[in-house]
Amino acid sequence: MQGEIFRPFLILKCSLKAMLTRRHIRVKVMQSVYAFNQSNNDSLQVEQKFLQKSMEEMYDLFLLNLSLLVEIKNRAATFIEKSQQKYLATAEDKNPNLKFVQNELIQKIEQTEQFNTLLEDRKLNHWKRDDEYVGILWTALKESELYTEYLKTRTSTFKEDKDFVIAMFKEIVAPNEKLYEYLEDKKLTWLDDLPIVNTSLVKLLKKVKETDEQIKIPKLFKNLDDKEFAKDLFNKTVLHQEKYEEDIEGKTPNWDKDRIAEIDAVLLKMAICEFLKFSSIPVKVTINEYLEIAKEYSTPKSSIFINGILDKLSKEYQESKKLNKIGRGLM
Repeated sequence: MQGEIFRPFLILKCSLKAMLTRRHIRVKVMQSVYAFNQSNNDSLQVEQKFLQKSMEEMYDLFLLNLSLLVEIKNRAATFIEKSQQKYLATAEDKNPNLKFVQNELIQKIEQTEQFNTLLEDRKLNHWKRDDEYVGILWTALKESELYTEYLKTRTSTFKEDKDFVIAMFKEIVAPNEKLYEYLEDKKLTWLDDLPIVNTSLVKLLKKVKETDEQIKIPKLFKNLDDKEFAKDLFNKTVLHQEKYEEDIEGKTPNWDKDRIAEIDAVLLKMAICEFLKFSSIPVKVTINEYLEIAKEYSTPKSSIFINGILDKLSKEYQESKKLNKIGRGLM
């Protein structure tokens, strides 16, 4: 399982304005529908609240990982300060290379008021309380070839500073096993969120320009419609599962219901829900989205299996006039 999580940039489609795309939302709903079906809890409201909470906590993880860059820089500054105060300080201790602690990209993050307000409002002070993990990451960075190469000069361009920070996150921070264990202990759902969160974070860093006085932190949702989409997709999938299962069984004569992978069954029911209950989403978009999700989260043959069933069902729904799509090109 850990090997899978450590593909930290698995899902590459993400928006600069919002961290969660519709595909990310579908993945979170898939996880919640699956959890609901596996649990003995019949309360739709409880699982719905968990879905909303898990998405908010994903945003917390994004902010925490971004703040780690600042905290590692601060730990480096403390290290330099203590080295200068040593009784037998070396020439390097007395005249240290300040290139990392003066990194322009990290300074922009640190000086972004929106970012600091979000950390404060959401009470994200993890790295103050559990600062040993900042120390672990600083030690790993300090001993790395990446850091040694970066400090071979005492000055750098903004691009060089940015490239270093992105490489530091990808090579030192994201794959760190101790950090992984810490995140697993804090929130179990964070493990599934890491690929989305880390991809979004790297994309944000790549977009920062030297002329930007402050960084524009993306929102969790693009708009209120996306937030409502998550809730509606979950509710309408769960409430109509039995009917969707009947439609699926009719298209799988060589498959018992018990032989269909549980994740595949959830994805099929969600796709059918979009066919029938979401008039503004084109059929082709729905099919493509669930095929891509199946490739990442289910078995190797799942996407072929799901594509065949959805293709049959969409044609049948269209012929029976069950599809109620609004607008051109939505069929």
